[in-house]
Amino acid sequence: MQDFKGISANNTVTVTSYEKGGSHYVYVGGFKGIDVFSLDKAGKLTPVSTQALYKVEGPARGMVADQINGTDFLFVANKHGNAIETFKILDNGSLERVSLTMDTDETHLGTAITLQVIHMEQASYLFIGGLEETPGLSSFKIEDDGKLTHVQSMKDDEKIFTDGIIGMFTHKMKGNTYLYTGGFQDNGVSSFKVHDNGTFKNINNIGDNTTDRYLTGAYPVTGVKLGDNYYIIVGHRHHKYYKRGGFIKNPDFFYHGDGVSVFKVDKKGALVPHFVLKDDENTKLQGQTRIEIVSVNDNEAVLAVGTRDDASIQLCKLDVDGILSPINYLETGFSIYYGLRSHKIGDSHFLIAGSNRFDLKKVATYKILPKVDRSGKVLRHIVNLKYKEEATEAQVNEAVQIFLDLKNEIPEIEHIEWGVNDSKEGASKGLTHCFTLTFKDDHGREVYLFHEAHIALVNKIGPIIGDVLVMDYWAEE
Repeated sequence: MQDFKGISANNTVTVTSYEKGGSHYVYVGGFKGIDVFSLDKAGKLTPVSTQALYKVEGPARGMVADQINGTDFLFVANKHGNAIETFKILDNGSLERVSLTMDTDETHLGTAITLQVIHMEQASYLFIGGLEETPGLSSFKIEDDGKLTHVQSMKDDEKIFTDGIIGMFTHKMKGNTYLYTGGFQDNGVSSFKVHDNGTFKNINNIGDNTTDRYLTGAYPVTGVKLGDNYYIIVGHRHHKYYKRGGFIKNPDFFYHGDGVSVFKVDKKGALVPHFVLKDDENTKLQGQTRIEIVSVNDNEAVLAVGTRDDASIQLCKLDVDGILSPINYLETGFSIYYGLRSHKIGDSHFLIAGSNRFDLKKVATYKILPKVDRSGKVLRHIVNLKYKEEATEAQVNEAVQIFLDLKNEIPEIEHIEWGVNDSKEGASKGLTHCFTLTFKDDHGREVYLFHEAHIALVNKIGPIIGDVLVMDYWAEE
């Protein structure tokens, strides 16, 4: 992790990013609004502005930034507002609303979730997928001023898998454009050919089964070209993870574990089942909600899989033959609910992640680095602080005890000790109390930082803290 910052929205639902004029910006959407940050080459976030959503509703469930005939726009699916909002991206990265497209009887924008921009030869189009009341797929022409003109809508039926389109991806092959969608509610993936005028037709559809497919609750969809091969990668958050009664339309599903599915695209643009990376004790693939392409060369791609139920980011490698294998993972300490974005600055690859947790209200950046061997070492986390002069003895004693009680709430804390400053050198900067926590690895620190008990501690004792200094280092066991 490189940095984390607070957000104004109640939680993080979607994260996207964009480069404009050599500057890099991050857009964090949740309930109520969108937070805009600048991102520097060290992975540090700096707040720029906050943009309210239509009807102060939201959440900003799907967001995509792109340039249309020289103008930079951010398109936002306002899920509960049943609308698509178009914002112009200004020179400092902040937003200005230029268009609002409401749902109608002929479109499928109700509970809008996912957006995909497709550039054709003569125009650009925004494809929109939704969930629940009015499932289906819609295409809109993007005008030069950001306004949307309806082209075609295809209502979900028993054949295609467009009920709950949470993931979409586009491949361009030999002059043809193909769109791939995941159907969360109807447990499958569909292929469409997109024509130059923005219309589209269904090519093929693949549903879940009880043997070798992992498509129940199809969620993230992405793709990559390696060599001469085109692949589509599909993850799922299985229906077994949902507790809300009535939310899953067909509760008669089969669970045979979690896995990420790889499909190969044939010459006609249709999907062909190819490979499945199955979850095991060495991977973190339970409840996949976002899959981001980190890097691609001719022979392999690196993917990041965000998980809601494993609360982790899993890195995987896809080789030219379409075989997916795990590389490494980091337990983030928070569930990822579609809020994961890959972004490159220079030679550095970053991941920006947020959580659906309403108590967290944070977005974090991560840099992908070569794996470091820290066997035989532990991580020391040192917190030096002082309390405000007006803090009472009882408040200080309570604060100390709450800190020590974290050991009972967060098992990843291997050891905790504390003491009052006794230095006579006069260089302690007025800090009076020191707490030292020991973790056995990076995972433990991440879980601690974003754990509900730690967040509650910060909120509880924050008002009486006068100053704080935190340092971490690796030490021999």
